[in-house]
Amino acid sequence: MRFKVNDTVLNILEVGTSNYNNGRPTLVFLHYFGGSSLAWTEVIASLSNEYHCVAPDLRGFGASDASAESYAIEDYADDIQELIALLELENFALVGHSMGGKFALALAARNPKNLQSLILLAPSPPSPEPIPDDERKLLLTAYGNRCAATEMVCRAAGGKLPAEIFERAVTDNLRSSQAAWRAWLESESRRDVSSDIKKINVPVLVAAGEKDEMMTAKLLKREIVRRIENARLVVVPEVKHLLPLEAPREIADLIRRQIENLSYAEAALQPSKVERNI
Repeated sequence: MRFKVNDTVLNILEVGTSNYNNGRPTLVFLHYFGGSSLAWTEVIASLSNEYHCVAPDLRGFGASDASAESYAIEDYADDIQELIALLELENFALVGHSMGGKFALALAARNPKNLQSLILLAPSPPSPEPIPDDERKLLLTAYGNRCAATEMVCRAAGGKLPAEIFERAVTDNLRSSQAAWRAWLESESRRDVSSDIKKINVPVLVAAGEKDEMMTAKLLKREIVRRIENARLVVVPEVKHLLPLEAPREIADLIRRQIENLSYAEAALQPSKVERNI
């Protein structure tokens, strides 16, 4: 499915249409830097019998259009807000991973009508992302290089992905447009929108990978959880940065429990095996 929003055609993965506006919120998924809607394949497969799921390829990534410019955080937030309006969603929850988490924060700070919840998976913080200058330079020069893309996925996931999912992640990386790639690394990941997120007025769940060396639990607690009144943090054991790819069933369970407002004591899976609060 393809939608034109803000003069940009976005490729959209839509599953679970029988649940469209059935009382439960639509889940709107925003992918990580160098990813696409396909990063949510396994998570959505676990949720689509219960929820209407919508996952766009963000502008400049996947099969969506790439323009010469307009890759600011606000452009991405505008895209998602207009897509939600076009779909006439009665209520929805935002699920953002890494880069997509920063875009989700920016949109949630606008307090859009019918937003029910915000779920952030190893999100890029609202403050400047702490990427060392030499690593930024390396990432910029690595654009379009298959060996570099393979190394990026290995580092982000600890080399433990099934072969099919690993190859999909590498291919997604190589489909990114150069304009979107450079805009995120040179500008938008450095942006500070932390003052805006205090306006968020819906329940917020932040999930960190226990072995994530980039978006650590300590960083996310300081930069997000302490800034938002109704936010909490959980740590997912034994995973690094690519949570939806490394632990899709566990992430689907987290999303389900957040939406259904189930307590961890009542959850089907024991917290010690899936997550821990900190």
